[in-house]
Amino acid sequence: MFPGLSPDKMEKMMKKLGMQMDNIQAKQVVIKTESGDIKIDEPQVIKTTMKGQVVFQISGNIKEEKFSEDDIKLVMDQTGEKNKDKIRQILKETNGDIVEAIMKLKGD
Repeated sequence: MFPGLSPDKMEKMMKKLGMQMDNIQAKQVVIKTESGDIKIDEPQVIKTTMKGQVVFQISGNIKEEKFSEDDIKLVMDQTGEKNKDKIRQILKETNGDIVEAIMKLKGD
């Protein structure tokens, strides 16, 4: 974190400031937004606690999807298609337009 500062000294300094940092072992982080999901694969997650406040710092391979799992399920229910990868591909092709994706899968 700071060049020339040993990890032990860093830990002691952080404790004096009332800070605690923990690495969280995670496979994926998903942030759900109104416009779609942000998925972070192979994340490096650090949880920092300071004076009762908890902050998560996340870095990794970011992939934004403009459609959610609910969108995929809706398309599956309406078309009978069971292959989620195929549905994701169609949703990408239709820029997340659910109605167009359903029509395309039904062949209309």
